[in-house]
Amino acid sequence: MPVAPLARVILHLDMDAFYAAVEVREAPSLAGRPLIIGHRGRRGVVSTCSYEARRFGVRSAMPSVTAERLCPQATWLPGRMELYVEVSGAIRRILDRVSPVVEPLSIDEAFLDLSGIAADLAAGAGIARALKAEIRASQRLTASCGIAPNKFLAKVASDLEKPDGLVQLPLSAVEARLWPLPVGRLWGVGPKTEARLVGAGLRTIGDLAAAADSALTARVGYELAAHLKALARGEDDRPVEPDRAAKSISEERTYGDDLRDPDAIDRALLERAEGVARELRRQGLVGRTVHLKVRTGDFTTWTRAQTLAAPTDLAEEIVRAARRLFAERIPLGTHGARLLGVGVSGLGSPAAGQGSLFPDDAAEKARRLARAADAVRERFGEQAVQRARLLRRQGERDEGEASSPPSVD
Repeated sequence: MPVAPLARVILHLDMDAFYAAVEVREAPSLAGRPLIIGHRGRRGVVSTCSYEARRFGVRSAMPSVTAERLCPQATWLPGRMELYVEVSGAIRRILDRVSPVVEPLSIDEAFLDLSGIAADLAAGAGIARALKAEIRASQRLTASCGIAPNKFLAKVASDLEKPDGLVQLPLSAVEARLWPLPVGRLWGVGPKTEARLVGAGLRTIGDLAAAADSALTARVGYELAAHLKALARGEDDRPVEPDRAAKSISEERTYGDDLRDPDAIDRALLERAEGVARELRRQGLVGRTVHLKVRTGDFTTWTRAQTLAAPTDLAEEIVRAARRLFAERIPLGTHGARLLGVGVSGLGSPAAGQGSLFPDDAAEKARRLARAADAVRERFGEQAVQRARLLRRQGERDEGEASSPPSVD
């Protein structure tokens, strides 16, 4: 007899105001107060904020000047990425004990496939409840969970009753819980598409679900219309992908004052290359193509790339290519650099490439030193080992107004 397929039970876990919650855990006096993680100033950006700040309208990715106007009484902290990564790793180890199929989406959220572990959504909710309790007990943090028969509904569900929420969203509840939400909650609907849909009178997911296929296709095209219609019905057959390969790793920073001094620009490129190289080594990857991104104060943006002779995970090789791209292919002229970013793509395992007949002893020595420095930082913190080139001189201030951690795409 054919075996019936297992009922899909998908859990989406999203930590509540993660960076801010970690800071409150470390300094309980911040509890109950509006807290913003980010850099103040005219070019700063909000990374995240506490729920107390959100009540004033503050949101992630908001310009800092707007956040300061909305919530002048907020406490601001620059963020401690090494601490957040450490806490994220501890949470990931908890998730791995619950299911062998975990797909991380970012530092603070992930999908878990509980199919075959939980018989139905109610059993999945029981697992989620225990998972939330373990995270609260071990990390003193709260998480919100959504339980549904697919990824889209699970992610929607986790956001319905934040913070500290736990919501089941079966297909039978799509009309009651999904359809009243704005169309912008559908995956694939960005600001421009949302404006087109709202302009056509389709404000809610329910409006879209009821719209004629031909009218929707005329607005957004056949493929997107079919995709949005399926989501509005609660349909999503994408699997949870635990081994989804990263395509690129990058790091960028926006500066409060445009960088004009060649030495400051050179050091900034080295800092970004250092961050990218460390993330490559952390993930056990090497990259072949180096990317450079430069933006001026008038928002002119250049992106340039160079493919290396061999893949690498060393900052020295990454920054060498970035410097060459900057010198030869960025017509900065009299402008300063408002933003600098360095990235690497063409990622793979170090063992995947063909070995060199004549190994580069200098590169191998540099790699051993880099890994030793990584180990020291892992144990004693990011500031335990620094390049002399990157040490701040006495009285020198950090120009960074808005910095991003390494971005993995």
